[in-house]
Amino acid sequence: MKRKDQTPQNEPAAEQSDSPANESEVMPSLEEMLQEAERKAQEHHDAWMYAKAEGENIRRRAMEDIDKARKFAVERFSGEILAVKDSLEAALNVGNATVESYKNGVELTLKQLAAVFEKFNIGEINPVGEKFDAHKHQAISTVESDAEPNTVISVLQKGYTLNDRVLRPALVTVAKAKE
Repeated sequence: MKRKDQTPQNEPAAEQSDSPANESEVMPSLEEMLQEAERKAQEHHDAWMYAKAEGENIRRRAMEDIDKARKFAVERFSGEILAVKDSLEAALNVGNATVESYKNGVELTLKQLAAVFEKFNIGEINPVGEKFDAHKHQAISTVESDAEPNTVISVLQKGYTLNDRVLRPALVTVAKAKE
């Protein structure tokens, strides 16, 4: 004998687990899917806003660093050149100086200045006897000479470079062929 709960009428109850009504419990509703998509969209939006703000902060800090570097780029050089100024002032404060002592003091100060120039890669352009180079020299005049044409025969003012970049060209007189 079959029990009442095992009747064929109750068998469809076992099949009901696969019915569309139960699928709605397993499969999220459209509203739940929309809420999940909105939540993910908000997360992505928040992450994007964070990344954008972080990028702006990095750019602002970089600009501040560049500004500080520009303002204080010559700080080390300034400290070194102050020692040269101190030497010149000390020379002027000597009461009973002779021409010879002034000359010795100026020579020492010039050596001190040359050491500062060397430390900061400031080079001298003194091109006597070299071929004229328009990138490093500025011709003030040309003079007939026995020297080869376009050769620097005298330097009126030395030029200078900073890390091989011309700060000031040398003012020179250049040889030209005799006519």
